[in-house]
Amino acid sequence: MPQQDQKHIVVRRADRPGDLGWVVMAHGEAYDRQFGWNTDFEALVARIVADYGTGHDPAREAAWIAEVDGRRVGCVFLVAGDQPKVAKLRILLVTPEGRGLRLGTRLVEECLTFAREVGYEQVTLWTNDVLTAARKIYQSFGFTLADEERHHSFGHDLVGQNWTLDLRTTAVNSDS
Repeated sequence: MPQQDQKHIVVRRADRPGDLGWVVMAHGEAYDRQFGWNTDFEALVARIVADYGTGHDPAREAAWIAEVDGRRVGCVFLVAGDQPKVAKLRILLVTPEGRGLRLGTRLVEECLTFAREVGYEQVTLWTNDVLTAARKIYQSFGFTLADEERHHSFGHDLVGQNWTLDLRTTAVNSDS
């Protein structure tokens, strides 16, 4: 008989009605609560999600939702970059309700597996240095810091960071 505290965890494609809207809302709420970021951040996420929702190439781009007991608690997107063999990992989020279950790692792993399967050679991402949990996940998969720059966004002084992963020289990390 299953234990009472055992959770039903699913990582699936973000292809159901409400998924895209949830991504925008969850980012806005989580980043306001945790960092006090204003709606400029939510607007950025909305643009990323709208671009994906209206024009993504399913053969080369995908998004995933993590659920715990049927409730959405996380997401990540992989979209084509500016160069043919380069993809971008975008808008990784695990809400407070989903933290501690290694869902961030599972979402990034889904992204990187898909990126390799469809022939990308490199994955890049942009983040901010205050997102320490996400950075640890990226580093565990072999992402390296390419550069960083101070900026004022979302109502705060931040340090933006660009990270890169060469898929030709790194294996999928399943033990992080």
